[in-house]
Amino acid sequence: MDISFEVYPPRNPDDGPKLEAAILKLAELDPKFISVTFGAGGSSTKNSLEVLRFIRTNTTSMPLAHLTCVGTTESEARSLVHQFADAGIVDFLALRGDLPDGQEAPGPDSLARTDQLVSLIRSTQKSSGQVAVAAFPNGHPESGATRSDLDALKAKQDAGADFAITQLFFYTRDYFDFIELARSRGITIPIIAGIMPIVSAKRLQRVVELTGEENPTELADALANASSPEQRTEVGIDWAAKQVAELREAGIDAVHLYAFNEYKNVTEVLRRSGARS
Repeated sequence: MDISFEVYPPRNPDDGPKLEAAILKLAELDPKFISVTFGAGGSSTKNSLEVLRFIRTNTTSMPLAHLTCVGTTESEARSLVHQFADAGIVDFLALRGDLPDGQEAPGPDSLARTDQLVSLIRSTQKSSGQVAVAAFPNGHPESGATRSDLDALKAKQDAGADFAITQLFFYTRDYFDFIELARSRGITIPIIAGIMPIVSAKRLQRVVELTGEENPTELADALANASSPEQRTEVGIDWAAKQVAELREAGIDAVHLYAFNEYKNVTEVLRRSGARS
C-alpha cells in the first residue's frame, strides 16, 4: 500500500529540529510523498520552503508543496510557483485556501477557484511535476445538497490535476460512497483516502468545526470516556488503524495520513492496520 504524510512548518523556530527528526522517522516508512502546508497569501513561504528542501535533500520521498490561491493575484501565484521551482520543488497540492488575515473578500484581480490555480501551475514552464487537489467525501461545507464540490473536483481534473487527496472522514463507507459518486460524475483521477488519528476530544471538536463533518458519536464517546491521555491516544490510533485496515481489505492501494508533525501515532496506525510491519 502506498502511503504519504502531511506535516506543517514549525510555528516556533526552536521546533525545527524536532520536525526534522520526525520527518526522518516518517521517511523510514517509505512514503510516496510528504506534503507541507502553506499559509494563506504566501504568509509562510519561507518556512514551507525550508521544510520542503529538507525533505528533498534528506529523504527519497517527493516533497509536495501546498499552494493556496484565494486572495492571490495570478502574477503573485505564478511568482510563488517560480520561487518553489527555483528551489527544486515542482510538485504541488493546489488549494483554494482562506483569505489572508484582515482581508474580507478576494480582490478583483485575485484567483477565486482551485481549477484556476491548477491551470496556472500547468501553464508555468518551470513546473514540470504533479498537481494534486483536495476532495471532500461528505461534501465541502459550501457545496450544499447539489454537491457542487463534485463539479469543482471535475473542473480541477479538467484543468490538469493528476490526483486528489480527501479531507479526513470517520467511516470508510463514506469514502467508498464518495468514490462511486465521483466516478458517476466523470471524475477519473485517483482519489487518495485521507486519514487523521484523533487522540483527544478537543482535537475532535476542532476538526468537526473546521470541516463541517458530522460528529462521530462512537469516537467522541470513546475519547470522552478514556481515563488518561494514554488511553485517548489508544482510542484514536485504533480508530484510524481500523479505517486503514478496511481500506486495504477493500483493495484501496493508497492512504494519506495527517501526521501532526510527529511520527509515533501514524507509525502505530500503519503497523496495526498491516500497511507496514
